[in-house]
Amino acid sequence: MKKNKPAKPAAPAQQDVAAQLGLRPGQSLELLKALHILTREGKLNQDSRRKLKQVYHLYQFIAPLLEELSANDHPVTLADHGAGKSYLGFILYDLFFKNLGRGSIYGIETRAPLVQASQQLAADLGFDRMQFLNMSVAESTQADFMPAQFDIVTALHACDTATDDAIAFGLEKHAQALVLVPCCQAELAAAMRQNKALHLARTPLAELWRHPIHTREIGSHLTNVLRCLYLEACGYQVTVTELVGWEHSMKNELIIARYTGQKKRSSAQRLRELLEQFGLQTALAHRYPLSGVAAP
Repeated sequence: MKKNKPAKPAAPAQQDVAAQLGLRPGQSLELLKALHILTREGKLNQDSRRKLKQVYHLYQFIAPLLEELSANDHPVTLADHGAGKSYLGFILYDLFFKNLGRGSIYGIETRAPLVQASQQLAADLGFDRMQFLNMSVAESTQADFMPAQFDIVTALHACDTATDDAIAFGLEKHAQALVLVPCCQAELAAAMRQNKALHLARTPLAELWRHPIHTREIGSHLTNVLRCLYLEACGYQVTVTELVGWEHSMKNELIIARYTGQKKRSSAQRLRELLEQFGLQTALAHRYPLSGVAAP
């Protein structure tokens, strides 16, 4: 008598696989495979898990902003600067914009192959309210085909002055919120090196950046302090926190700015004083144009 072969176990449902991997409810496995976060077999390696954790953690901060700003049928617009492979933009669209049925995401990136790949992936997935532009952040600020106003501006690990350009974009576009994770920062440190000997003779505070490694570290920290003061002077309430644990990323500072319209005179004054104390008034005047902004 012929024995019946045991039936093959049924393939686990997508939601079960997603739960096992610690994915968000409703997250598309096809999208994560296309982004190479999941392998073709649906596995999640350690590097991908780290990337996904960063993006999910950032999503926790952005989702409440999206919910608030998309109320009353408003089609919220979001600009993602230095988009790279657009992990953040695609996951935001997949988890929020897709089911909402309105609103748009613009990914700004200077590397043409990444822009082309993102355009193709959006078309393949039917994410028709995503656009990807091959240009710098500064160029996008002046582009006349862009919307006159954006609700949210994000910049995840936008290098060096690209974060400053994202802030300038947000101010120009009257953004209601900016969510920034700065990356490498060299502009301010370079300016501090130029007159180091003069400052060492003038003030003992210059010992903070006498050694090159300290110049880089102080320059990076001071850059973000100045950015926060400038945003407060321009009418934003600013919160600074960690993105994820330091074991996942050294570029870990998360700046969230919400527009209130209350321009802080004290922040503008502190900004002026810091620029003067560090001898940066001339070098960074173009970054922090304070004329008419919360003037004392």
